[in-house]
Amino acid sequence: MTHHNESSRPSIDSSAARDTPPDAQITLRSPAELADALPYLLGFHPNDSVVMLALHGERGRFGGRLRLGIPGPEEWPDVSRQLAETLISGCDKRGARPDGIVLFLCQDPAGGETGRQVMERLRPLAQSLRLACGELDVPVYEALCLSDGRYWSYCCPDERCCPPDGAPLAPPGTSVMAAAAAYAGIQVRGTLREMEARYAPLTGGRALEQQSALDAAAADLVPRILAGTAGRTVRQETLDLVSLVVGRFHTARPVVGRAEADARDDDLLAADEAAAVILGLQDRTTRDHAAEWMEGPRAPAVLRLWRALARRCVPPYTEHAAAPLALAGWVAWSIGDHPEARVALSRALSTDPEYLFAQLLHRACNDGMDPEHLRRCLRRERADRAVHAAAHAEVARAAAADAKTAGTKEVVEAPRAREAADHAQERRRRDRPATAGAGTADVGPVGVGSTGPGGTSGPSGSGGTSGPGSSAGPVGPAGASGPAGRARTRRRGGPRGARSRS
Repeated sequence: MTHHNESSRPSIDSSAARDTPPDAQITLRSPAELADALPYLLGFHPNDSVVMLALHGERGRFGGRLRLGIPGPEEWPDVSRQLAETLISGCDKRGARPDGIVLFLCQDPAGGETGRQVMERLRPLAQSLRLACGELDVPVYEALCLSDGRYWSYCCPDERCCPPDGAPLAPPGTSVMAAAAAYAGIQVRGTLREMEARYAPLTGGRALEQQSALDAAAADLVPRILAGTAGRTVRQETLDLVSLVVGRFHTARPVVGRAEADARDDDLLAADEAAAVILGLQDRTTRDHAAEWMEGPRAPAVLRLWRALARRCVPPYTEHAAAPLALAGWVAWSIGDHPEARVALSRALSTDPEYLFAQLLHRACNDGMDPEHLRRCLRRERADRAVHAAAHAEVARAAAADAKTAGTKEVVEAPRAREAADHAQERRRRDRPATAGAGTADVGPVGVGSTGPGGTSGPSGSGGTSGPGSSAGPVGPAGASGPAGRARTRRRGGPRGARSRS
């Protein structure tokens, strides 16, 4: 749908007024000043883009901002209605319906084209957008085309300020807007194409090396991820590896220049490490836990890692980039880097339009939601998980202590039990003559376990007391059955003896 690799969903930002300090506000009075202000309002120079800015109040204060890659001519009517509805309804939801809109069409000339030809070619799109906004009772105050270092107005008929051949844009950094942006700490990151290139897959020999590493990691990790307990192990291995690499990125020496910084990060990340993390992040729970690295002094290093991992998603693994791209967008949004967040989330949706995590972040960022709400949820989940882990560790420690205590108790009590059994046997032996006189003739063979013509010994005998249904105790060290003395008593008692045999 677009002329470059980005999401077909419009990217709208409502934070324009919030991003600019009150004492840095300036007044833009002409098409030239509007054209010069655009990169500072977005944070980058938009290539091949439709940009719409909402204006509020009598002074035309900037509100919501929307950007989309320029679609093909056959889609202009439908896309125009979609863009107008998206911007205006988004402002309505926040209780600030726009009073007007400023429109920009930004596209560099194709082969053999001039800037003026680009302007004429895009004129029907500008007209379609103006009509779509007018149907919603919101007028377009100004519509500009920016191409080849010049600008044209579709609304201003005065050739003194808007000549037919266009007017040159101010050199970068020389306008009042540039001075105000520098004072406010607003930076222009270059062109949109340059920002998107930081997430583009690697090429050449390094891409082949990364593909081989991804093949090997997929063969090893995917079956483990799909398994139950092994999947939890892979999850922990992935998070441990992320923590290790983030520490490496955090302590790396700084370099000047975006290209140089990306090259340094690529050198810090081994192909097998990148493959293991990319495959591990395909697990939703692992990705959600990784999203908890969203603040603090290491957040910039985390953003650099997600960006480097997106570059490692080389064909045929390009769809795997949705996870690190969405995580990069989330970290950028969390630390207040809205231009980076919008680019990363748009790339994620371009990679996988159905990726729900990126969809939710994209919508929340575009709706002007405060990321602190999501940060609080992630902090709470991390704290709950830490409490559960501590509880499980305490249970395991207590179980180990109980097992150790039980083992010691067995070692101490076993000799005592044998000693008590010996004493009981000796008492029975001393008491046996007096007891035998009052007993019957068959008690002796049962008690001592000797075999006679009419008796048997041990559990095989019908008169024994150590069988499965017996209440007899363990056998003593002398070989006689511990309950032998009780067996005599039970024979005298009749019914209890019968129960013990049954």
